[in-house]
Amino acid sequence: MKLSIREKIGFGAGDSSVAIVLMSTILFLSFFYTDIFGLKPTDMGIMFIVVKVFDAIIDPLIGIATDHTKTRWGKYRPYLLFSAIPFGISIWLLFTTPSVDYSLKLAWAYATYVVMTLFFTLVSIPYVSLIGVISDDPQERLSANSYRFVMTKIVMFAVGYIVPLGANYFGKGSPQAGYQITMGAMAILATLLCLYCFATVKERVHHPKSDLSLKDQMKSLFKNEQWLILAITIAVMMAGGVIRGSVSFYYALYYLTDSDYSWVSLFFVAGVVASVLSMLSCSTFTRAYDKIKVFRHTQFLAFALGVLMYFIVQPGDLMLGLIFYVLITYFAEMQLPIYWASIAEAVDYGEAKTGKRVSGLAFGFILFFQKIGIAAAGGFVGFALTYYGYQPGTTQSAATLVGLSLMMTIFPALTNLMVSLIMKKYIINDKYYEEIKKTLRANI
Repeated sequence: MKLSIREKIGFGAGDSSVAIVLMSTILFLSFFYTDIFGLKPTDMGIMFIVVKVFDAIIDPLIGIATDHTKTRWGKYRPYLLFSAIPFGISIWLLFTTPSVDYSLKLAWAYATYVVMTLFFTLVSIPYVSLIGVISDDPQERLSANSYRFVMTKIVMFAVGYIVPLGANYFGKGSPQAGYQITMGAMAILATLLCLYCFATVKERVHHPKSDLSLKDQMKSLFKNEQWLILAITIAVMMAGGVIRGSVSFYYALYYLTDSDYSWVSLFFVAGVVASVLSMLSCSTFTRAYDKIKVFRHTQFLAFALGVLMYFIVQPGDLMLGLIFYVLITYFAEMQLPIYWASIAEAVDYGEAKTGKRVSGLAFGFILFFQKIGIAAAGGFVGFALTYYGYQPGTTQSAATLVGLSLMMTIFPALTNLMVSLIMKKYIINDKYYEEIKKTLRANI
């Protein structure tokens, strides 16, 4: 089932909307909270854990809701339509700093983070579920995901470049206003991209409605060992990615440069370019080689480069650090189109194996595990910054620089290694998926 280029672009627009928030929170939110908003790193770490665990709990509930949704727009698209505007407002509020005392400021941080997280989930779960209903062709799904991730990386390029410089430009005399104005513009863009996705993507693959109870759905889902592998994988991947992403601002600002924001923007932009090249080359590799082997081997290369980066790159080695960051990003992120296309295939595998289809809950729980990884990483970053003696807005001690280097290199590299080993158990390549499709057609 072929997809038009317009629809692939529309599909990519949906993830671009989500990516604005994901990129902003992974790269800038920790720095914003400690250096601009004024939270203590430990309080920030606790908040990240509490809010993300709450978020992880509501993910499956929203997944269940999407499974029971039936409108003239389909099962998933209406969530994009009705959540887009409040989603944008919540992004702006997240980066707004009220002029109140510390306890009220902490309460504001919790409230705005919870609200943004809720609308993020209302957009992201239906969005990731769309890939299973826009086409049943694995190559078209992979192609749509390639468009998705290239567009996402272009948006990330803009966010990574514009936000630090924009916040610095608009924040002369008031860094808080700089972030509020800049992220307000990002929020408008996120809203428009979400609405464009709704307008251009169509749901055309219709699966029979499941009459399974929640208990039976859960039982069936957790019997699907291939889905379980993907669930564990996303938790580990996100933990490593968020640790590396969250500390990258601190690493570029304090370890590689002497608080030079222009170089920080270049650092992020170079990483996004590497990500785009990775997405563009992914399909070339998967056409020539088994896609799961591509997944595993690129993760192992990211691990090896991360370890080398720790031992080779010293404070002030900007160009060398930039080269390693680009290479690690290229290999670490090549799995993204493969991973997100694999979820729908694992759902089909479960249906072929058990005779029961569990789709919305499967995607909801994938995001549950994703949020668990993010929660663990967010808490770790906050506590680690405190442990290594990080002080906002000043020259860091030698011990703090070592800590920033470990958080940028060794810790996320170990998660790359873990992912490579976990995915050895995943068996659904393109050849095997064709057999699954034949089984499902025979059962109709």
